[in-house]
This record gives sequence, C-alpha cells and structure tokens, in this order.
Amino acid sequence: MSIQYDFIEACWGRPTARTPIWLMRQAGRYLPQYMAIRSKLSFLELCKTPELAAEVTIQPIDILGVDAAILFSDILIPIEAMGLELRYEPGPVFSDPVRDARAVDALRIPEVQDEVPFVYETIRLLRQELQDRVPLIGFGGAPFTLACYMVEGRGSKDFASIKRLMYQAPEVYTALMDKITETSCRYLNAQIDAGAEAIQVFDTWGGILSPTDYQRFVLPYSRRLIAALEGRGVPVIHFVKGAGAMLDTVQQAGGQVMGLDWYTSLGRARDQLGNKMAVQGNLDPAVLFASEAIIEREVRRILDENAGRPGHVFNLGHGIVPTVAPEKAAFLVECVHRLSGKG
Repeated sequence: MSIQYDFIEACWGRPTARTPIWLMRQAGRYLPQYMAIRSKLSFLELCKTPELAAEVTIQPIDILGVDAAILFSDILIPIEAMGLELRYEPGPVFSDPVRDARAVDALRIPEVQDEVPFVYETIRLLRQELQDRVPLIGFGGAPFTLACYMVEGRGSKDFASIKRLMYQAPEVYTALMDKITETSCRYLNAQIDAGAEAIQVFDTWGGILSPTDYQRFVLPYSRRLIAALEGRGVPVIHFVKGAGAMLDTVQQAGGQVMGLDWYTSLGRARDQLGNKMAVQGNLDPAVLFASEAIIEREVRRILDENAGRPGHVFNLGHGIVPTVAPEKAAFLVECVHRLSGKG
C-alpha cells in the first residue's frame, strides 16, 4: 500500500488522525448525479458497464468527501452466474426459486473471472482512477442472505420458504449453502486479485434467526467464507443486520471489523467485542432527515460511545435512504471529520 489510509488503519484497529467515514449505498438514488446516469439504463446494465459503474462509484468521493469508495455492484451478481435468471421489479426477483434437491443440483459454481468479468474490470478501472485518493472496498453477500433470495425468490416478510428448507430438508439446505459459499469464496478472492483493498460481507438477513439457529445454519458458512479471505492482506468487514443480541456468536465468524446496525449501542458492542475487533457504524439512516444540529448531536453521541478507542469506522447502520438530501450526507461527513479530529 503506497499511502496510509485512515479507513484501512481503522479496520486493522490502529490509531488514526480522525475517524474515517463512508456510507452504505453511498453511490445511489439520493444523488442527482447518479440519477442522471441511471436514467439512461437499467440497474443491471449499470452494474455490467465498467466505465459507468466506476463513475458512479467515484461520485460520493467528489461530492461528499467520504474516506472510502465501495464498488458499485449488487450482491446477487454471482448468483446470476450460478444459473438463476435475475430481474428487478424494482427489487430483485428470481423467476425460479431454489426449493428442492433438483434445483440445487442444477446450480453451477461459476468461473467468476469468465462469467462476471465486468466486476473485475470495474475494480481495475477504479484503482487507476482513484489514484491513491481513497481505498476501494469490494463486497459480496454472505451465504445465508444469498440463500434467502434464492429460496424465497424475492424479499420476504417471514422467510417461511428458507426456514422450511432448513428444518424439513436440511441436506438440501446444506448442499445449497456449500455451493453458494464456494462461489462466494471465488468471487470475493477474485475482487482482491483485481485490486479491492478491503472486503465487506453483507448478511442483511442474518438477524432473522435466533442465536441458536444462527450458530447452526449460518455461522459455519460465514466462517468458511471469511477464512478464505483472511491472509490476503486486506481487512474483512462482516455486517449482520439485526445481530445485536448475538454479537459474541457473530464474532466467531472472523474478520477484522464488525458492522453494527443502529439497534446496537456502539459503546456496549465495543465493550463486548474487546480490543481485537474493530467496529463500523452505527447511525440510524433516518437521522439524515433531521436538522444539522441533531445530526451533529448524534455524531457526537456515537463518537463519545467509542470513547477515543482505535478501530472505529463511522457509517450508517444500513443503507442511506434515497430521499435524503445530499447536503445532509455531506454535512454528516464534515461533522465526523471535524468532531473526531485530533488538533
């Protein structure tokens, strides 16, 4: 690494001059500059057009001044390469959900460099264009969250289909998770090979299970994926939404950074996780609808909860809401930098 980035240093738990900040979904619909590009093509087309995907990845760096870029893509890209037809209505939909052994057998483990080359070309373009301005985060979905979409066919309120598979056909569930995990290992390692300087693993639906079921049905696969990434010289951020009641269990999956949603006190999480794991989070995205005075108050509260401990990356507790004013997001970044700066 040719430059010491505050973001990377914080991920490794080392002291930084100020608290680094980036925002989940920072390249997105709240930015008029993004919408100007997005209006000309579909979401998937944008993901698959490296020059434009790189452009929208860089927009928040120029507009907000965040301390890291995150690849513009989608967690379901490698699942499409496994053989499922993916479309957006506007949320993701799989036409033929995977609910039995025959459907699992039909899935392939793709040669990711050949089947999703646009992902790696986007990363290579970004490393050239960022020119040591900020580090680049690659990302993917955790195996369980990917399985939820594949089995449910779309988002769900009760996740009855994936839970039914877990309990009624555990051997089918295991076979599915094995294929997803192997694909994810290849997909994310290839992002590192292409130049990603950190990896975030998103487990959006990991918190829908009890701690006992998480340990049985999710943890082994997340642990396998993260273990395949560790030792590559880049930090791994593991974000499990809704994990506040089982941080000790989630910590067993590994990684250098625990992502926190806003249901979790950052101070208590730091006390529980100890000094061997950094944290990322955890402002409620809705706070960006508030006045600047309230935004500043909430930033100060989270920084106070961290109590100056090294290893904190400021972020939202989930993705930025599309109707947020860009000026509020920019103020948030400025506020974190100003209040956390040392001198």
